[in-house]
Amino acid sequence: MVMPSMEKSNASVCRLRRYAFPLACFLWTSFCLALWALNDGIYIKQFQPPRPKPAFRNNISSIISAVDMGISDEEWERLQKALEWPIPDQEITRVNQSTSPVHSTFSIVGLKESYKVGEKISVIIRARDHNKKLKRYGGDFFKAKLFSTGLKASVYGEVVDHHNGTYSVALLLPWEGQAHVHVRLEHSSEVVQILKKYRDSSFPRSHYNGYFEGSGSNKTRISEVVECNLKWGADGSWRKGDCCCEHKDIRTGTVWQCERPTKLSCDKLVHHSRGRLENPLNPFEQQLFTKKLTNVAISGDQKIIHVLPNTASIGTVEKCRSGMMTPVPAGFYLRDVWKSFVCNTRQFSSAQMGNCLKNKIVYLMGDSTTRQWFEYLERNVPGIKRMDLQTPRTGGPLMAVELINNIIIHWRPHGVPLRFTKMLITDLHYISNDIDEIAGGPHAVIVFTFFAHLVFHPITFYVYEVAKIRQSVVALLSRAPETTVIIKSGNTAGLKNIFQSDWHVLQLDTVMQEMFRDIEGVIFLDVWQMTSCHYLSEDIHPGPVIVANEVNMLLSYVCPI
Repeated sequence: MVMPSMEKSNASVCRLRRYAFPLACFLWTSFCLALWALNDGIYIKQFQPPRPKPAFRNNISSIISAVDMGISDEEWERLQKALEWPIPDQEITRVNQSTSPVHSTFSIVGLKESYKVGEKISVIIRARDHNKKLKRYGGDFFKAKLFSTGLKASVYGEVVDHHNGTYSVALLLPWEGQAHVHVRLEHSSEVVQILKKYRDSSFPRSHYNGYFEGSGSNKTRISEVVECNLKWGADGSWRKGDCCCEHKDIRTGTVWQCERPTKLSCDKLVHHSRGRLENPLNPFEQQLFTKKLTNVAISGDQKIIHVLPNTASIGTVEKCRSGMMTPVPAGFYLRDVWKSFVCNTRQFSSAQMGNCLKNKIVYLMGDSTTRQWFEYLERNVPGIKRMDLQTPRTGGPLMAVELINNIIIHWRPHGVPLRFTKMLITDLHYISNDIDEIAGGPHAVIVFTFFAHLVFHPITFYVYEVAKIRQSVVALLSRAPETTVIIKSGNTAGLKNIFQSDWHVLQLDTVMQEMFRDIEGVIFLDVWQMTSCHYLSEDIHPGPVIVANEVNMLLSYVCPI
C-alpha cells in the first residue's frame, strides 16, 4: 500500500525530471552564445601542446616502435618533445584562413636614437591572416636577422613562438655602425602541418633509379633501369607484393628496394642515381605553397638602427673543444668574417692550413656540402693534389694528398637514399660502416653531415640511421679517444617547398643534436645560423665567403689556440 504523501512526492519528482533536461540545454546554449558574443562571434579554442604520439610508418597505421629505431622508449619520448611544433586550433579549409606575409608585420619595441655594441633590441611579430585578422595560434615558421649590406655584417635572431599569433625576437647588436631588421615568413603554420603530414607518411616524394647490368643469353651486354626506394618497416613502405629486389646492408640493416628487372637477376645492380620527384599536394595544399606566400619578407620598422662603440668587449677567448654549447646567436659576420661566440676561432692563411693539417688524415663524409669543404681545402692547402680515382668529379669518392707534410683528405657521399647523379652503388657507403673501418687516433679527423638527402623520408628512419652512426662513433672514441669527431649541421636550403624546406632540416638538426647531446668527445659544428643569417640570399650550396668561414671554424677545432 502506497502512502498519499509518497504519491505526492513522486509526482513532484516526475515534473522536475520532465523540465530538467530542457532547462539544462537552455542554460548551456545561453552560456555558449555569451562566449560567442564576447569574442566577436569567433570561437576560440585554448591552445594545447600536442602530446607525444607513436610514429606512424605509413598511411595504413602500421607503427614504428622505439625498438625498431634502435633507441629506448624514454629517448623517443624525449625526441618527440624536442620536435613538438604548435598546430592550428581549427580546421583550415580556405587560403584566407592561413597566415598572410602581406598583412603580418613586425615592430621594434621602444626603438631608441642610438645603442651601444652588445645591447639588444626586442622585435615583436604579429601574424595575421588574409582577412587582416590577428592569428590566435602559433606555429608559423618565421626567420629574423639583423644585417648591414655596407658593412657585410649580419647576425641571427631566434624567433620565440608565444602560441597566440605573436612572436618575439631578441637581436644582439654586435657591431658598430648601422643595421636593419629583416623578418620573413618562410612557411605559415598551415603549411608546416602539411610538411609534417607528408614527412610522417609513406608517400614517396623522392624516387631513385637503379641500373642493372649483365650478360644476356648470347653474351651481349644487357642494361635495365628501374625505380628504387627505401623499404622502411616490416611491411615496407613503397611497393607491395613480390615486386622487388631487396638489397639489405648486413651491418646497418637498411633495406633498399628496386623493381625487379625483367631480364636480369637482383644481384646485377651496378649504378644508382636520383630519379623523379613526386608531388603529393592536393589542389588546396598547392595554393598554400605558392611562391607569393612562401619565404616572403614581411613589412615592419625600416628605421636605421645606430650602434655606437662600447668599451666592454664582446666575444669569447675560450679554446675550441668538444662539448661546447651553441648559444644564440652563435656568432656574427662583420666584413665577411664570422666572429664566433662559441669559442676562439681564427682565420687561417694557406700556410697555417698546411701546418694545422700536418700528419693528419681528414675523412669528410656526407653530401655535396662537405664536398665544398674538400674543394676549398684542395684550393688553399699548399701543394695538395687531387688523386685520380677514376670516379665522377662531383659524385666521388675523392682523395687529395700533400706528401711533404703528410696530409691526406678523403671525401665520400653517404649511402642511399641519396639524390646524386649516376655513380657506382658500391661507392655509396653508410656513414656508420665507414666509421667502423677507421682505426682513429690523434692523427684522424672525422667530419660528417647527414641531413639534406634525408628530408624526403620519415623521421623515424632518420632516427634509426643516426642511432647506428652514434653507436659507431661511441665505439670509435672508446678505442681511440684522441680522434677528432665533428658533426656538421645542415645548411639552410635554397628552395622552400614540399621537397626541400628549412623546416625539415631544422627538425633533423634537432634530432641529431639531441641524440649526440650526452656523447663526450663529439663536436657539433652548427652552421645553420651561419647560412641562415648571411646578408646575401640563401642557397643549399653557400657561396665562397660562407664556405671559407665554415672551414676556418673546422680548423679552429682541429688546431685550437
